[in-house]
Amino acid sequence: MTGTPTPEPVEGPSGAAREQAAERLAGLATPAGALGRLGDLAIWVAATQGAVPPKAVEEIRLVVFAGDHGVADHGVSAYPKAVTPAMVRTFLAGRAGVSVLAAQHGVTVRVLDIGVDDDLAGVDPAVQAFKIRPGSGAIHVEDAMTSAETQAALDAGSVVAAEEIAAGAQLLISGDMGIGNTTPAAALIAASLGLPAAEVTGRGTGVDEVALAHKIEIVQAALDRAGDRADDPVDTLTALGSPDIAAAAGFMAAAARAGVPVLLDGVISVASALMAERLAPGAHAWFVAGHRSTEPAQSLALEKLGLDPILDVGMRLGEGSGAVAAVPLVRSAALLLRDVALLADLDLG
Repeated sequence: MTGTPTPEPVEGPSGAAREQAAERLAGLATPAGALGRLGDLAIWVAATQGAVPPKAVEEIRLVVFAGDHGVADHGVSAYPKAVTPAMVRTFLAGRAGVSVLAAQHGVTVRVLDIGVDDDLAGVDPAVQAFKIRPGSGAIHVEDAMTSAETQAALDAGSVVAAEEIAAGAQLLISGDMGIGNTTPAAALIAASLGLPAAEVTGRGTGVDEVALAHKIEIVQAALDRAGDRADDPVDTLTALGSPDIAAAAGFMAAAARAGVPVLLDGVISVASALMAERLAPGAHAWFVAGHRSTEPAQSLALEKLGLDPILDVGMRLGEGSGAVAAVPLVRSAALLLRDVALLADLDLG
C-alpha cells in the first residue's frame, strides 16, 4: 500500500452566508417555499460565494478529461476504443453534445488528453500537456496504473483546477470522454461504498443483457483483485481507476480546497467526486449534482455524498452534458435571490 497520509479536512462554504441567504430567501416577495429546489440552490450558491445577495454566476468553465480504458478490449462497451480519439477531435471542433449545450449556455470548454490510447496527430499540443499514459490497465487482471502515475494524474488535476480558477471560474464542471469508462467508475464506487458489482454496474453505452452480465463479472473480478487496497484512496485509484478519473478527482479536490464550487455530471464525474471526498474530506460541501444518470452507481454515490440532483431527465451521455444542461437553473437560482424584491420593501398601501 502507498500509505496515503491522513488528508486534512476541507473547510466548507460559509455558514454565516448560508444563514443570511436563508433569511433573505424567507423575506423575498414570494410565497413561503414557492421557489422549491431553486431556493435551496440559491442558498448553496450564496454560501459558496460567501456573499448575500449572491453575485450572478457568469464564468463557468468545463474541463473534459479524456482517456482510454483497458477493459474496453474485454467486451464491456457497445463501442470500440477508436471512438475516444475521434470524439476528442469532435470536442475540439465544437460538435459534441456537450459542445452544443456549452455554446448555448456560455460555458467555456477545455479538452485534455490524460490517457487516450492514440497519438492524436495534428492536435494542439496543449491538449496533451498533462498526458499520463496511453490507456490504462484492464482492471480485472492488472492495476489501472502505477502509484506514481496516480499521483501524477492527481497533481495534474490540481494544476488544471488552479489554472481554471485563475482564469476567473466561479463554477467548475468536470467532463469525461473514454470508451469503457463506466466500468472503472462502477468499480471505484463499489470499492468506496463496500458494495458488490451487481449493485453498481449499469449498461454504460447501452450493452445488452449478456454484455451486462459479463460487465458485472469484470467489475467483481476487479474488486476481488483489489481486495483491501480499497481502504486507501490512492491505492483504490491505482488499482481500479484510470488517469483521467484520477485527474478529475484531483481537479475537484483542489477546487474544494480553493473554495470554488463544482457542478457534477454523471457516473464518471460522481465517481471522481467520491474519490475527491476521500482525498479531501468535506469536499462534497462544494459540490452540487447537475443531473441523475441512468447508471445505478451514480445514485448510490450521490446518496453517500448527500447530494440530490437538480435534473432527472434520463440522460447518460457523459461529457459533462448533464451538468451543463443544469447551468441555467444554477444561474437562475442566484439571480432570484439577488434580484427579487423583499416583502418588507413592498408598498402594501
